[in-house]
Amino acid sequence: MKVSLIGAGRVATHLATAFYARNIQIQQIVSRNITHAEHLAQQVEAIALDDIEQLTQVDIVLIAVSDAQIATVARQLAAINYSGLVVHTSGSTHLQVLQDENLQAGVFYPLQSFSFDQSLDWESTPLFLEATQQSDLQKLDRLAGVLSKKIYHYDSNQRLSLHLAAVFASNFSNYCYDIAEQILQQHQVDQHLILPLVLQTAQKLQYASAAQNQTGPARRHDQNIMDLHLDMLNPHPEWQEIYAMLSTAIKHRHPIA
Repeated sequence: MKVSLIGAGRVATHLATAFYARNIQIQQIVSRNITHAEHLAQQVEAIALDDIEQLTQVDIVLIAVSDAQIATVARQLAAINYSGLVVHTSGSTHLQVLQDENLQAGVFYPLQSFSFDQSLDWESTPLFLEATQQSDLQKLDRLAGVLSKKIYHYDSNQRLSLHLAAVFASNFSNYCYDIAEQILQQHQVDQHLILPLVLQTAQKLQYASAAQNQTGPARRHDQNIMDLHLDMLNPHPEWQEIYAMLSTAIKHRHPIA
């Protein structure tokens, strides 16, 4: 199977290098920044392009760009009458964005957080597939099977709900970790001391729901402790607002019987 990628950022880099390591031929890497395209292309023995008009026919083209750019790339592909299977890798963008340009459309969405400097366990990474044609879905199944054992056929609305949930579970929680680290740094406390707690909180989700696992002063409706914490946050009104908002939400979720 031959694939090409449009994009050379974090998602494109992880996908391209993972496919290459599993003997999937990477034909071309397309990026507006030719330096970025060349850097990734060198890693996977592909051809680097900065002009989408030079894209050649392959089994699957993966669009791995920001959500705001997917429609633009789709229009560019339609303008050159590209006739092969084109899929995007977004959790939030509807399949219809590609269908609107009369492309042979699909989705190949990995539910994962990507960083340039960290490797991934692809076998345990869920992959969510969608396509307008059954034969294309089967082709995506074959490609996904090279990477992961967790493959799901979800439509665009289901995928959007997953992405929204992931923002709460990963992006927002990571920002809370950031706040926690800053608090500890300001008080000259080793920020790594909370890591066992963070890991245990995540591991407990394997055995019980988040609602069942909820602990803390807001869960206990311990207003004295919450007021103490809010006083400590006086120098940081933004953190104070987040603390108060989350505490209120937790109290509403867990009212006193």
